[in-house]
Amino acid sequence: MADVTRILSAIEQGDLNAAEQLLPLVYDELRKLAAARLGREKSGQTLQATALVHEAYLRLVGGGERLWDSRGHFFAAAAEAMRRIVVETARRKRRAKHGGSRQRVEIELADLPTRLPPDDLIALDEALARLEQFDPVKARLVNLRYFTGMTIEQASEALNISRVTAHRYWTFARAWLHQQITGGQPQ
Repeated sequence: MADVTRILSAIEQGDLNAAEQLLPLVYDELRKLAAARLGREKSGQTLQATALVHEAYLRLVGGGERLWDSRGHFFAAAAEAMRRIVVETARRKRRAKHGGSRQRVEIELADLPTRLPPDDLIALDEALARLEQFDPVKARLVNLRYFTGMTIEQASEALNISRVTAHRYWTFARAWLHQQITGGQPQ
């Protein structure tokens, strides 16, 4: 405990090496705080406790005023930093660009059985034909993934597109095909 207070005092006085000494002493406790904080969030939370700790720690020692009177004051500041990060993440996810109020639906075409009932196979084929009219590259990606069993990496290489683009196209194509096949609205 005294080490933490001593290091906090050194950080306050501008000792840049002190920040490196602080993390090992407070990491476990910060991780417990982060895990407790994220445990109160809805399921499906994409922010992990380790990432939350690292981001909060960087905000705390990375710049600005560092006026911590004590270990307790430091942890109060850490809790506040974590709260702000969680709120910022929630606001970002709420934006239309990140899906807004839409509900995430997980479907995985690669996990469909290769021997679909005839009606389902026909529905998939018709939906793929519509997708091909709309976006041929995404339709080819689905064909490569579903009918040949290629991974995202293999399919991206075959289509000469980046892996990130292939992931984005795959996500779109799954949602679009699901909507077409089920007749529902995208969620």
